[in-house]
Amino acid sequence: MPSRSTSEESKERSRKKAWEREHIRYPFWFGGSASCFAACVTHPLDLVKVRLQTRLGNAPKSMVGTFVQVFKADGFLGLYSGLSASLLRQITYSTTRFGIYEELKSDFTTHKSSPSFPTLIALASTSGFLGGVAGNPADVLNVRMQHDAALPPSERRNYKNAVDGLIRMTREEGWKSLFRGVWPNSMRAVLMTASQLASYDGFKRVLIEHTALSDNLTTHFAASFLAGFVATTVCSPVDVIKTRIMSSQESKGLAKLLADVYRLEGVGWMFRGWVPSFIRLGPHTIATFLFLEQHKKMYRKLKGIDELEAAV
Repeated sequence: MPSRSTSEESKERSRKKAWEREHIRYPFWFGGSASCFAACVTHPLDLVKVRLQTRLGNAPKSMVGTFVQVFKADGFLGLYSGLSASLLRQITYSTTRFGIYEELKSDFTTHKSSPSFPTLIALASTSGFLGGVAGNPADVLNVRMQHDAALPPSERRNYKNAVDGLIRMTREEGWKSLFRGVWPNSMRAVLMTASQLASYDGFKRVLIEHTALSDNLTTHFAASFLAGFVATTVCSPVDVIKTRIMSSQESKGLAKLLADVYRLEGVGWMFRGWVPSFIRLGPHTIATFLFLEQHKKMYRKLKGIDELEAAV
């Protein structure tokens, strides 16, 4: 009996610490920083996903085949084509959505209660939309730079880096080109943020409250893995549409694009590239939240918060 009581008290203390940690106001840029670290790890997977979604002619149909083709044609560095645009996207898109989400979550939190799961979805959707708009120019660049090497030499844009791409797009196509596909991209950002951030917090809360797990690395890994699965499934159709619009050489309305894709590929287009998307988004989601939790852990350590908890 004493050991059981001690175990329950220990678990209760762990839950209390987890609750207190959720109510610390962390720096706004933590989410963007964590996403940049994750992007460096998963960029080759993202590149392969884009190549598969925009595949033409006799291009490889499998993820492994696409990896091999890119490696043979452009070497190891070819797998990191467009990395500068990817990092710029995380700095704008992810910093905005993570930062606003955490701020809104703190504002909706009281000493007696935390936001409900539907509230988290609403907060994540709002921050995701704003992040999608903020990150759209970098997202267009990211897709173009990753897809560029797959085009015939005469059709390649050959942007040197993200800054060169922004300047040339504005000069050659006008400032409106920076927001090509902004609505489907923002829609995807809403779905991504709601299914990724809100589901991570939801899964994490369930694991801590209803299992023997505490607020530790195992819980973070499990919650982020589940969040990655949910996010991939929810976002797959919009992700395909976004990639097609942004990589297109011509301006085509959303309705006409959907009609053309459905006529050529049937319903299967909605989940085209799902496996490489999950293989990319799963590790990216896991890496992002693990890096984010480490950012928060270091912040608490620097502020002496964990030491105060241990003393209590």
